[in-house]
Amino acid sequence: MPRYFVTLIVAVALFMETMDSTVIATSLPVIAADLGEDPIALKLAITSYLLSLAVFIPVSGWMADRFGARTVFRMAIVVFTVGSAACGFAESLFDFVLFRIVQGMGGAMMVPVGRLVILRSVPKAELISALAWLTIPALMGPVLGPPLGGFITTMFDWRWIFWINIPIGLLGFLLATRYIADFREEEVPPLDIKGFFLSGIGLSGIVFGFTTIGQGLFPTEIVFGLIAIGITSCWLYVRHARKTPNPLLDLNLLRIDTFYASVVGGFLFRIGVGASPFLLPLFLQLGFGMTPLQSGMLTFATAVGAIAMKTTAAPILRRVGFKRVLVWNAVISALFIATASLFSAATPSAVIMAVLLVGGFFRSLEFTAVNSLAYADIGDRDMSKATSFASVGQQLSMSAGVAVAALVLEFERMGRGSQDVLASDFPAAFLVVAAFAASSAFVFMRLPKTAGSSLATRAHPVGETQKDAAGQD
Repeated sequence: MPRYFVTLIVAVALFMETMDSTVIATSLPVIAADLGEDPIALKLAITSYLLSLAVFIPVSGWMADRFGARTVFRMAIVVFTVGSAACGFAESLFDFVLFRIVQGMGGAMMVPVGRLVILRSVPKAELISALAWLTIPALMGPVLGPPLGGFITTMFDWRWIFWINIPIGLLGFLLATRYIADFREEEVPPLDIKGFFLSGIGLSGIVFGFTTIGQGLFPTEIVFGLIAIGITSCWLYVRHARKTPNPLLDLNLLRIDTFYASVVGGFLFRIGVGASPFLLPLFLQLGFGMTPLQSGMLTFATAVGAIAMKTTAAPILRRVGFKRVLVWNAVISALFIATASLFSAATPSAVIMAVLLVGGFFRSLEFTAVNSLAYADIGDRDMSKATSFASVGQQLSMSAGVAVAALVLEFERMGRGSQDVLASDFPAAFLVVAAFAASSAFVFMRLPKTAGSSLATRAHPVGETQKDAAGQD
């Protein structure tokens, strides 16, 4: 079986998860009207999903080791698909939020365990190309989600947003059963129960608090109270993790230079990237008066740039090296994010598309390098812990990106003393998140010149590679 077929199966699952997490944003007003709820209150459907991710991602690695990667991956697809189908039958806000939490439980297992399957199926020499495939759905989901949600809601019914996941989930389950090996560890330590509760309270408090900033869902003191509780619980978890022999999230992994750079540098970079799918549609629609479909056709260029990167990432990283790519490309990508601050109603659509397309290429290259570097020096026994840890960092950074962007927009409105969102509010937001993305270069500068060398080695000839893989199995 071709290894990249396994990657494709996981990529489709990742695309389904990232698409679903953004596709409902455009349809929230229609869903709210149908359920008889305020659109602001219905944003709980988004934040409850993110909360579920924050709670259950840390335990995904342990479950894969304990019950087998294929078993957990298939279970995650089933839970996500059942939750998705149930959302389509929701008749009240309570139903909708509850079923979104179920979806989040499936998504929390599906993405990190799927990445773990790839890490254990693909030799390190081929890992860059394999993870490049995963970068595409991660970028395409937020880009395609809003216009697709608008199209389905307009032409059909909002419930089909969730029901279309049923055949995709069924196909994913069958393909995973047929083609994915059931990797598992022979000796698995007991589940860190205390760590699970501390990390769950901490991460959910931070994620839930960040994602509700500036949305008017709760009073400001409650939002910052949630963040304070989250930070306190995370601090308690750090103290706990230093004492327990097998913590749920192993902080000792941060002592590995490449993993540290990937998590910390990647966190800063994703603040800029995570804010873009939030800022761009609002900028184009509220600032320039475009329809969701018009803005979606423009932002789609980002995904095209990501696809173009797929075949070039591995050669670039092998020729230039991880450190130089990560440092310089972080700055280049940040400049393209900042360039959006110069857009105006008079900017030709072709210029906007060109900026987003080229920016999507460099952004995707950085993602591929960051994601690959995380596992360059991780041993096989620590792979599951590393995927859980890295996934937590990614989730927090994307939420932080939206929070930072929302705060800047809120400060801009406060400065005017108006509740209206104007085109003039957005340039500052783009510049701030771009500065965060550029700051990741300082983290990557600390890497040794040989960082990622185990990944940059060219793959062996086909026959030799197959023999090596058979020996590893």
